[in-house]
Amino acid sequence: MTRINLLPWRETHRREKNNEFYVTLAVTAAVAAACAFGGYKYAEDRVNFQQSRNQRLETEIGHLQKELKEIEALEETKNNLLARMEIIQELQGLRPQIVHTFQELAMGLPDGVFLTAIKQQGGKQMVLQGRAESNARVSALMRRLDQSEYFSGPRLDVIEADKNDGISTFKLNLTQEVPVPEKEETDGF
Repeated sequence: MTRINLLPWRETHRREKNNEFYVTLAVTAAVAAACAFGGYKYAEDRVNFQQSRNQRLETEIGHLQKELKEIEALEETKNNLLARMEIIQELQGLRPQIVHTFQELAMGLPDGVFLTAIKQQGGKQMVLQGRAESNARVSALMRRLDQSEYFSGPRLDVIEADKNDGISTFKLNLTQEVPVPEKEETDGF
């Protein structure tokens, strides 16, 4: 029998298999590296996209905060204007009251009594200062003011008589009232 030496063939076959294994290993490593790089780039792209969205949202929030401050300033201006309008309406409503107040004071002054100062303190309190020929005339003024529907509670704070000329100086506090208008009665027809 002839002898065939298979050792070189086996050695060649083994080298080919080893080369094939290394090539497969290199291709697999290259594919894995490409997948890892692609995954990294995808994740980096998603992070950059989210950061750009966050930046845009922050910019929009900044714009909205500016608009909110402008709206708050406008609301404050509106409230100030409404308060002013309310004060003006209140003053407009009090215009007839002032006329009636002075009319009642003029009508209530007895002869021999002169007012030198009128001050309004707070909303309804009034201080009258004046001179009178006698204390009885001051009492008459207080009675007339008490009977008026525009005044209530006259209270004499100070009265001093001058010994030389006999004229009294007085200071009188009273409360201004707003009379309630009478309702018109209807007959039901």
